[in-house]
Amino acid sequence: MLELLGLDAFTEAVYRAMLARPRDDAAALARHLGASEESVRGAWDRLAELSLIQFPQAVPSASGSPHTPRPISPELGFDYRLAQLQAELARNRQRISAARATASRLLTEYAELQAPNCPVAVEHLPDVAQVRARLAALSETVEREVMAFAPGGAQTEANMMAARPLNEWLLGRGVAMRTVYLDSVRNDPATVAHARWLTELGGQVRTVATLPIRLTLIDREAAVVPVDSEDSAQGAVVLTGQGPLTALCTLFEVVWETAQPLGQTSRRGGGDELDRQEAAALRLLAEGHTDEGIAKRLGLSHRTARRIATVLMERLGARSRFEAGVRAVQRGWLPRDL
Repeated sequence: MLELLGLDAFTEAVYRAMLARPRDDAAALARHLGASEESVRGAWDRLAELSLIQFPQAVPSASGSPHTPRPISPELGFDYRLAQLQAELARNRQRISAARATASRLLTEYAELQAPNCPVAVEHLPDVAQVRARLAALSETVEREVMAFAPGGAQTEANMMAARPLNEWLLGRGVAMRTVYLDSVRNDPATVAHARWLTELGGQVRTVATLPIRLTLIDREAAVVPVDSEDSAQGAVVLTGQGPLTALCTLFEVVWETAQPLGQTSRRGGGDELDRQEAAALRLLAEGHTDEGIAKRLGLSHRTARRIATVLMERLGARSRFEAGVRAVQRGWLPRDL
């Protein structure tokens, strides 16, 4: 009866039995249903995937079983499952849109490859040393502007000091420089000082809660993009050609328009509203990211990411993360189609 929610007949029977007999362990449920313990535990695995049961996080006393989960009420569990299905549908739509966009870009790039006056080229830089050397070479030839996404949170003192002479030279030549950092850098005095130094020389600095990729655009004619955004050791590629550069410049402008100038303070609009970092963390939480994954995406420490997640759960009155997702949808902090 609940196949559309992802439950087969036996898994549904196990769930119904758990609601009626919440203290039964696997052996008792197996006897009640006339099934094996192994099949009951298999149904538990599926119910856990659907967030319809919850296993204890700590080992209980000797009088209890350390492996017996508790059922989640149908009202809460099914509401959350429906939200998951809606999110999956939205993600599928996004994949289709992304596939169409990719196909369109490929067609554009193919057409440009056929045109001798507008070539598309991809240069692979296999390690960090070559990436730095190529960026330095590109910076020497820049004439108009440099645009960059700088994810990863607070910048290291060594990197900022190494970049100062080049930045000063470029700005002194009248090159326009726009950089987007993560909002988390606002909590790092050294990075804030460096960003303010850039603005004093004529550069522009803004921040956002999350960034899609690390990116450097030179004169809208060349782009340096990492091969793997999670591992800079994998190197990068240098892209040239009208198609790829138009797409990446458009991406930069869209993010830039939503970013907040460094001199402004990110605040909540009201007592029940989220600030941008909290909103981004809540969305990542609902998408299934761990504290570590949220920390990396937002440029935060693991401890800070965990603290933000805990505060959000307290504000929502939620005892678990999946319950927080449901309550966030109910409160309007997350869209139902995510």
